[in-house]
Amino acid sequence: MPRIAVIITTYNWPAALEAVLAGYLSQLHPPDELIIADDGSTDETREVIDRFRNQAPFPVKHVWHADQGFRAGAIRNRAIQASDSDYLVFTDGDCIPTPGFLKAHLRLAETGWFLSGNRVLLSEYFSRDVLQQKVPVSSWTWSDWIHARRRRQINRLSPLFRIPTGAWYRHRLAKKWEGAKTCNLSVWKQDLLAVNGFDEDYTGWGMEDSDLVLRLIRNGIYHKDARFAAAVFHIWHQENSRDQLEENQRRLQQLIETDRIQARTGIAQAQSG
Repeated sequence: MPRIAVIITTYNWPAALEAVLAGYLSQLHPPDELIIADDGSTDETREVIDRFRNQAPFPVKHVWHADQGFRAGAIRNRAIQASDSDYLVFTDGDCIPTPGFLKAHLRLAETGWFLSGNRVLLSEYFSRDVLQQKVPVSSWTWSDWIHARRRRQINRLSPLFRIPTGAWYRHRLAKKWEGAKTCNLSVWKQDLLAVNGFDEDYTGWGMEDSDLVLRLIRNGIYHKDARFAAAVFHIWHQENSRDQLEENQRRLQQLIETDRIQARTGIAQAQSG
């Protein structure tokens, strides 16, 4: 069985990160290592990670770089470099996993494919309760979630269904790059290295995950659907700044118009620098 790592991107939201990390203590298949990809947080986040490290029955690594704005691609590349695992599951520090999250990613892992799952959105007021009262949503029962949906604490129930599907369903999105997001995505490490990881030229929110997925598909690593198997609970927050989105969309369009597979500024450039 391959070694599996979970890589969690975070930035200065220790309360949410604490709730997310708690979910990895109750995984049906725990990770072989957990790596926090920290995009420049202050010491309060480090303290949360240190406390978690003392509880976790698996290695916990904290990869950090200085705060120079939104640089998720760059810190994820540093986390990839720090990993000793074969298979990497990417998520965010505002996404609480279901107990079967990692087990599902590992069960569905397949040579030549990456996986993309989905999420349940928690409402603003419910998110506040989850963080302040430390509500253990990752261990809730179906009855709990049905009541939560009736109270409009969540936006939908469908991602929580566990529906057995054939290969035709999982593989039907093979060359579709739109919609795959790094809040719930897994890929073989060797496949990431083959495309030079994330493109660090993307700064600010948006499009760096689409860039990666498009390059993976061009390199013969196709999109496998993990819906109805692996879901996360997304904690509500105000939208990130979109001030770089237009520039990032321009970068993505440039990629679409070429046949490029390698990240222009990726893992290889960091190593050579």
